[in-house]
Amino acid sequence: MGTVFSFDVRGGEPAVVRTALEEAIARLHRVDEVFSTYREDSQISRLVRGELTVEECDPEVAEVLELGAEAERLSDGWFSTRYEGQLDPTGIVKGWAAERAALHLVAAGASGVSVNGGGDVQLCGVPGPHRPWRVGVSDPLRPGSLAAVVSAAGVAELAVATSGTAERGAHIVDPRTGKSAVTDLLAVTVVGPRLTWVDAWATAAFAMGSRAGLDWLESLPDVEALLITAGDEVRCTGGLARRLG
Repeated sequence: MGTVFSFDVRGGEPAVVRTALEEAIARLHRVDEVFSTYREDSQISRLVRGELTVEECDPEVAEVLELGAEAERLSDGWFSTRYEGQLDPTGIVKGWAAERAALHLVAAGASGVSVNGGGDVQLCGVPGPHRPWRVGVSDPLRPGSLAAVVSAAGVAELAVATSGTAERGAHIVDPRTGKSAVTDLLAVTVVGPRLTWVDAWATAAFAMGSRAGLDWLESLPDVEALLITAGDEVRCTGGLARRLG
């Protein structure tokens, strides 16, 4: 998936959780084998070439494609699983894979889990008594500084995802033109229960631009967001304040 994953796992029976962690890591490697568009032998690459059907792929392929189709529908096409006319579900795979890894560890008995995939984070449970998970949001205009700190206090699951140009340059595509999205935004951070969705919503909102993106994010249930423009303007959804701290 072209990035680094890190795990912070608390509580549970050590041997059981250790085994679950090994399984979660193995699953991430398998996701890369199946979905990578850079590997000629991946199922996605073979699917694009017409060498496989969806039914002949691992069941996870159909699952991810259905999630991508739903994200495209809910975003009115601003999120897409196609690039240059070809199938490319990488925009949703990373968040889905990290979320799935976290839930696997929770199911094994871990009381607190943080899975970070390239800066996008799925949080479950708590890291310790009376202490919530906290995630720093990088300031795209001030390297090394934070624009905000998101707290998972009071919720069992929270995910934080950021899309923007600060780390990887102009890599987000406007699905309506097929070219790099040109907007007034530098970064969009979205907060919600599940990383699969907030990762997709951050990408879609960035492509929309600050005004349309903020209005759309406000319309989504259980979602809050922080948008930073190239003019150093910070725009937030109405309920974001309760998630900061």
